[in-house]
Amino acid sequence: MKVRFWGVRGSIPSPGLATKKYGGNTACVELRVGPENRIIIIDAGSGIRLLGNSLMAKDLIDDSIKADIFLSHTHWDHIMGYPFFTPVYSPGSVIKVYGPVTFEDDPLEDVVGGQMKYRYFPVNLGELSSNIEYIRLNENPCIDLGDGLQLSTKLLNHPITSLGYRFEYDGKVVCTCYDTEPFRNLFITDPNAPGYDEAMALEGEEVATELNMVIEQFFAGADLLIHDAQYTEDEYSGRRNWGHTSIEYAIAAANRAGVKKLALFHHDPDRTDDQLDEFAKKFCDPGHPGETEVFFAREGMVVEL
Repeated sequence: MKVRFWGVRGSIPSPGLATKKYGGNTACVELRVGPENRIIIIDAGSGIRLLGNSLMAKDLIDDSIKADIFLSHTHWDHIMGYPFFTPVYSPGSVIKVYGPVTFEDDPLEDVVGGQMKYRYFPVNLGELSSNIEYIRLNENPCIDLGDGLQLSTKLLNHPITSLGYRFEYDGKVVCTCYDTEPFRNLFITDPNAPGYDEAMALEGEEVATELNMVIEQFFAGADLLIHDAQYTEDEYSGRRNWGHTSIEYAIAAANRAGVKKLALFHHDPDRTDDQLDEFAKKFCDPGHPGETEVFFAREGMVVEL
């Protein structure tokens, strides 16, 4: 398997001189699988535009591209590039779009394709000439994608339904775990606070610990884990419940789970290249703080497994 990053930024595109090294496009990851170079795309942030152009230049056969797109969730920064993904306009292209939907009455097609209405965009969803199938996903421990590729999905901790993906092929594992943050005790834990209940506080702590362990089990032993790391620990203390993780927590969890390579991902839109370089010096030295190889994902980076 081979992974290429086309967008690594969170929340909103952030182009400019201060972000040109790591990139300003929002989430999009290309996964190539097997001898036939099967195309798997994880998320359709603004980075998918450049990926689509690359596919049209290098992979077009008989006016056709065949690709599977897996959406972690449907927040705009993860779907905003979809209308600019050139293969959906190519006759004969076969695209499968997988992902979760938070509101039960809304099909995935309407949520993702709702961007393509004349009030927002000059091309309507129904005018696309490719063959597109929308497949709704929930948490599932075993999905056979064919050609020896297996998928597991895991519900994460985000304000809307968000899925982590674990792709397994020929003994190698690529796992995504974003947008998410650690589960925490929601009950009052201060014995001196009004409404404190010792039994509820203990139970809440046990539940949060168990849920975090389940997430770590999901990506345990991965050859490559792409994990949310939008904040530092100090920043995260003021951003709880926003659905994102600290760099320090992501590294510690990856080490506990025996992950081989950790790509820190979903960089804050205000984070500059200089700041990420300083973080890399602090967090990415070999052997520190554990056995996992840690690096900050950047656009154009390729990881071969």
